[in-house]
Amino acid sequence: MTDRRRFLRNAVLAMGGAALAGCDAISQSDTGAKVLDSAEGVTRRVQRLLSPSTALAKEFTEADISPVFKANGSTLPDTPEYQALMRDHFAGYRLDVGGLVARPTQFSLDALRALGTRTQITRHDCVEGWSVIGKWTGTPLGAVLDHVRPRPDARYVVFHCFDHIEEDTPYYESIDLTEARHPQTLLAYALNDATLPVANGAPLRLRVERQLGYKHAKYLRRIELVDSFARIGEGRGGYWEDNGYEWYAGI
Repeated sequence: MTDRRRFLRNAVLAMGGAALAGCDAISQSDTGAKVLDSAEGVTRRVQRLLSPSTALAKEFTEADISPVFKANGSTLPDTPEYQALMRDHFAGYRLDVGGLVARPTQFSLDALRALGTRTQITRHDCVEGWSVIGKWTGTPLGAVLDHVRPRPDARYVVFHCFDHIEEDTPYYESIDLTEARHPQTLLAYALNDATLPVANGAPLRLRVERQLGYKHAKYLRRIELVDSFARIGEGRGGYWEDNGYEWYAGI
């Protein structure tokens, strides 16, 4: 990336952060919410211009892998369904993929592997300010989409998770179809050549390498293709987004 492009990109990110910081009062009104949504849309479009859909996140070497991949957020879901699967070493795990698709499907981990695998060594950047490098192996989400065949009205991919951040509030996240089909967007089941640990999201988690860490949903329960977030959570596209974070968290 050239110095000019880096400067422009950082300026856009700074403006996006400024739009969120100190704007609680504005966001309480309908007009203010529309303004903030519009500002985020501009940020997203400019980021896409500076980092087109074909651009890859930087990949690293084996020597760069961090000694420990820090676990953040939920590290052991206590929901009964997840606890039962964990006791059975996830033998009965099935990922349900449905919504606006022509062929809804339930995938075992073996069925996902049969669609194809990819391994990549990438950096995880947390919104809290820390980074860590890990080696991920998983199934490209694009291969899953090819199998289920999204309908023409599908716009977003929503990830529903086993963990609850608050009581009766399941974690969820979402990305658009462009990011979902990016070659580095994986449904990962292995970290550093070993089965994905529970603390890092077992049995399956999202890796969306061009966005910040809170977009990388862990403990995937089901995937739903939708045309709108209006009926999911608070309608902002993710648990943290419902609490004020930006939906498009490009880096």
